[in-house]
Amino acid sequence: MDEKITSFKPTLSLFDATMIVAGSMIGSGIFIVSADITRNIGSAGWLIAVWLITGFMTLTAALSYGELSAMFPKAGGQYVYLKESYNPLVGFLYGWSFFAVIQTGTIAAVGVAFSKFAAYLIPALSEDNKIIQVQTGTDACNAPVFFSISAAQIVAILLIMLLTYTNTKGVKGGKWIQNIFTSAKLLSLFGLILAGLLAFNPAIWHANWANAWHATKTSLLDVCNSSAGFSVATITGTALLGGIAASMVGSVFSSDAWNNVTFIAGEIKNPKKNIGLSLFLGTLIVTVLYVSANLVYLAVLPMDSIAHADKDRVAVAASNAIMGNIGTYVIAVMIMISTFGCNNGLILAGARVYNTMAKDGLFFKQAATLNKNAVPGFALWIQCLVAALLCLSGKYGDLLDMISFVVVMFYALTIAGIFILRKKMPDAERPYKAFGYPILPAIYIVMAIAFCILLIAFKPAFTWPGLIIVLIGIPIYYIAVRNKKVNG
Repeated sequence: MDEKITSFKPTLSLFDATMIVAGSMIGSGIFIVSADITRNIGSAGWLIAVWLITGFMTLTAALSYGELSAMFPKAGGQYVYLKESYNPLVGFLYGWSFFAVIQTGTIAAVGVAFSKFAAYLIPALSEDNKIIQVQTGTDACNAPVFFSISAAQIVAILLIMLLTYTNTKGVKGGKWIQNIFTSAKLLSLFGLILAGLLAFNPAIWHANWANAWHATKTSLLDVCNSSAGFSVATITGTALLGGIAASMVGSVFSSDAWNNVTFIAGEIKNPKKNIGLSLFLGTLIVTVLYVSANLVYLAVLPMDSIAHADKDRVAVAASNAIMGNIGTYVIAVMIMISTFGCNNGLILAGARVYNTMAKDGLFFKQAATLNKNAVPGFALWIQCLVAALLCLSGKYGDLLDMISFVVVMFYALTIAGIFILRKKMPDAERPYKAFGYPILPAIYIVMAIAFCILLIAFKPAFTWPGLIIVLIGIPIYYIAVRNKKVNG
């Protein structure tokens, strides 16, 4: 019977864990979001600065999480850390947000990105190929608004179902998919960077760096007519800080999911040592690759071409400049590999959080059980269902923008938990202590708070909807607690 297996099997090595960290981080963002960053901040210096700031925050957070992962080396990760640092409600609010949009929305977005680039090879898979389309009204510009289901959305759902099914067959299958595809995309990204350095264009490079710190904001002259052109305005002072925060929505999304390895602590060998080490190695590798990739963009593309790349596909434009038309197909295959491996890691890790919540009586009861392959089968499929619905809604991109604020807020709360636990549990075993404590964790918290405040001030559309999603979890929590008491 499925219920006979009650605990996870520790089968993942340090290499496996590092591949999950790197593989979950590298999806489609690095190939796309630099266009939006450039429109928000407008110069080579600030483009690289945004990626460096994000990289510093990611590395600092990962090094801080090492202490928490060593203290609580069990499945559930951030949910467990927040529950232990604060109370069950705070932990649940993270778990609820994770299930409602953070993890499932990311899975949906990465799945559709796979489809979009698969359409380079098979045009019938394009998001422009509408299988179902029904007009539901008009928008503010009197353009028709449709509910539609595209071929890209169908392919994304099939991909998510395939990877979910594979992961229900045991962690070993998911591990091999993760290792193979993450290794392939790391090598591919390294190859793109090397090719870009060989194709280095001194004229473009020097032109891009001529006014490296002259920050500008690019906006449409007419939001209802994209062909009307753009306006470019210099930004300084608080407007510059707002531009940096808005830019970091993309870089934070691209660098997120590094914490997924903490969710599968119960399946990692020697978790007290290997989780912290894999967090450091994985985030360091990805940060170096991300900054290097942006330096390549600056070496082969003018700033205007980065800002206005077709459908924001900066990597495609760069590959075309480096390798000609064949580069478009090379990068399409590369991104398909990247998104395939990324989604495998997200799907594998996410279900472990719901499993832990269910054991606490705060999620569907069936999610607490493991199947005959010692993995949370029901949790995997319920995650698949929500991700598929987000694919069909077409709103996954909006949801991810809205949730960036919430993701960073929870990271700040989790790292603040280190300070709380040092006082709350002074004698607890700490095989690994947060690097640079208390200075680096404190710097992260200050930077995270500044990021959230700036988003509230300059991009409220990115903040309030995310907060609403979190707050909806409060009544759900008390309903779950009441049901738990009623059912004994």
